[in-house]
Amino acid sequence: MRTLSPIFYLLAALTLAGGLATVLLKQLVHCALAVTVAFAGLALLFLQLDAQFAGFAQILVYIGAVAILIVFAILLTHGSDLPKAGVFSKTWALGLVIAAGVFAVLGWAVLASVRAIPQQNTVPTVTVHDIGNALVGRYVLPLEIVALLLTAATIGAVIVAMHEKERPR
Repeated sequence: MRTLSPIFYLLAALTLAGGLATVLLKQLVHCALAVTVAFAGLALLFLQLDAQFAGFAQILVYIGAVAILIVFAILLTHGSDLPKAGVFSKTWALGLVIAAGVFAVLGWAVLASVRAIPQQNTVPTVTVHDIGNALVGRYVLPLEIVALLLTAATIGAVIVAMHEKERPR
């Protein structure tokens, strides 16, 4: 078993700090920027594990598209205002118990699956270049359909935000 490098611990701390800031900060725009930091930490962890495609996809899709879309949606819909009522629900304790139960079940499943998976010595030889060739060759039609779907969703979100902006409060 390999020992983990100090860079891994630094990236893990960055990712956890971004995730905690996402759920603990009060300003919604700050939360969106903190989730971007968590996405960046995950991308760097993927890159450190020599999963270049997953790391660069994380950067392009989540940081370059999803996080920016979240920030624009917040700013277009005036969602950055603080709520007038309390931030926490009245049933936050029940939510905490359910979240702890889900975390325990997922943790048990991960630990049980590690013992069941045989150790594999060979590393797959698929490179980012091979994946890129497949995306612009064999899978170009599904890739373009996903691009059109995301574009339509973005345009729809902007139209909905513009109509909400015109309504009197």
